[in-house]
Amino acid sequence: MARKTDHDGLRLDEAARAGWLYYVAGNTQDEIARKLGISRQAAQRLVSLAISERLIKVRLDHPIARCMELAAALKLRYDLRYCDIAPTDPDSTSSTLGIAQAAATEFERWLRRTEPAIIGIGTGRTMRAVADQLPAMECPQHRLVALVGTTKVDGSSSFFDVIIRLSDTVRAPHYPMPLPVVARSVEERELLTSLASVKSLFDMVARTDVIFVGVGSISDSAPLVQDGIITRQEAEAMRNAGAVGEITGWAFDGAGRVLTEGFNLRVAGAPLRKAGNRLVIGVAMGPSRRAPLRAALMGGLISGLVTDESTAEHLLQR
Repeated sequence: MARKTDHDGLRLDEAARAGWLYYVAGNTQDEIARKLGISRQAAQRLVSLAISERLIKVRLDHPIARCMELAAALKLRYDLRYCDIAPTDPDSTSSTLGIAQAAATEFERWLRRTEPAIIGIGTGRTMRAVADQLPAMECPQHRLVALVGTTKVDGSSSFFDVIIRLSDTVRAPHYPMPLPVVARSVEERELLTSLASVKSLFDMVARTDVIFVGVGSISDSAPLVQDGIITRQEAEAMRNAGAVGEITGWAFDGAGRVLTEGFNLRVAGAPLRKAGNRLVIGVAMGPSRRAPLRAALMGGLISGLVTDESTAEHLLQR
């Protein structure tokens, strides 16, 4: 077993070296083969392995004119403080391709600031994809605080705990939210949120300098349902009450108003309020996120946006 582990480690070392030579140093695969003393086919496989194992993280630094135009139009339409638009790949079925890299770039800018900041972080697939794009960093001057817990009512944990994932790469004080996303009852939620430790976290969330959140739907295929946070019946009841989307578990209607019924009465995370003077960056893309994004923008729940071209064009339609 040890011999296999050593071999795997050596293979990843070779892949990392080949990936660096290709993407950073700009070598061709023939040049990589010559420098590493391997065949061209082996060099090609190593470069591919570097990508599949996420040893290389590719970002596009050159701004695309159409994306910049869309960002400017969205900032004007919705009075946004920040907006970044990623290109759309019409053949991709990914819900994070492009926007995860773009959001990670802005996240990294905040982490590289010397002035201390409190950075709030949502959870879920999109935010996990953003966290996976961040490089290893030492940021003892900042504080990273979760806006919502990641456990279900049965106590099991979600696969998409972003704050824990960040603790592997970003060396900064981390503040997880030790709560279920949705409590079993209103009484349980009131008990949990009355704890002094939880109140201090809520206070920290209220003082955040920037927040990064995903914006989800309330459909039967939404992550809240698929991950067992709420039932299909609860999602349907919330849709009947007018819900079109959710942020950190809080459902809101088409005007961006947080609902005061249904499972919202049991959401245990930090309260969802209008962004106001805070920079709250919503990160989402795709057809299922159009209505939630439009509502969140209309209601002022987010003051920043990272999305793709196709979604941006839809949001600009009257």
